Amino acid sequence: MTDTSQVTIHAARLGETEVLQELINKKANLNVRDEKGYTPLIIACYNNKYNAAELLLANGADVNAIDLGGNTALMGVAFKGYSDIAELLIRNGADLNLQHGNGGTAIMFAAMFGRHDVLKLLLAKGADKTIVDKRGLSVYDLAAQQGNAEALELLAI
Repeated sequence: MTDTSQVTIHAARLGETEVLQELINKKANLNVRDEKGYTPLIIACYNNKYNAAELLLANGADVNAIDLGGNTALMGVAFKGYSDIAELLIRNGADLNLQHGNGGTAIMFAAMFGRHDVLKLLLAKGADKTIVDKRGLSVYDLAAQQGNAEALELLAI
């Protein structure tokens, strides 16, 4: 049997849905990991490949898989600001409150990096604003550190 893991991850990175569909038809492992622990879903989401992410999710990709740093696909899109993919992940059961290795959450990434559309979405879907990271900092603290007045306003609602 041919090892399809590298092909699957590469196709996800490029958003090659036809290749992904062929791999799915051949029963490829959609939760395979590369050397950093990235799954095809994490890679597709981080690279803003909505259709690839949608296909992977529809065929059993783990929406809450974590990489070696404890980051999820939702955390990646919160950092990057891809609100459409964040919505897709949430619709498919993404845990809004998972914490990565340093205790950060998706809402913290959105607030720290000024991704206000994602921040609004996470708040509307019920992300927990009271979680603190390993340093004891909340999403409010992190937004304040960045001087992100708009995030602080959104968080106060």
